[in-house]
Amino acid sequence: MRRKRSRGFTLIELMIVISMMLILVSIAIPAYNASILRAKEGVLRQDLFTLRSLISQYTLDKQKAPQSLDDLVSGGYIKQLPVDPFTNRNDTWVVDEEDYALSVDEQDTGGIKDVHSGSSAQASDGTLYSSW
Repeated sequence: MRRKRSRGFTLIELMIVISMMLILVSIAIPAYNASILRAKEGVLRQDLFTLRSLISQYTLDKQKAPQSLDDLVSGGYIKQLPVDPFTNRNDTWVVDEEDYALSVDEQDTGGIKDVHSGSSAQASDGTLYSSW
């Protein structure tokens, strides 16, 4: 009498499929993490470019540099400060201030001349985000 062949997978077949899936996942996860990091770095570069442009525009329009980043919001140059993608906060931006006034009457104190990320993490190119 013939034995009926049972339907289903053998233990060996299941182990092979699972090990193949684990290999594929172990390759995909680092690639996914790298793409997330590149995306965050791109957002940071764009935010810094925008903030620096707005600081320059504010300085040209008002004939003095902004005293804080909140001046850009209150002046209507930007709706709200962007969130730093590495600190996940919008109040960690580090500003470089001028030591002298740019106005003609020299009554105003300096102001913001540049802005950097508040993160102390290292970028994928080896530099610190705070130096960008």
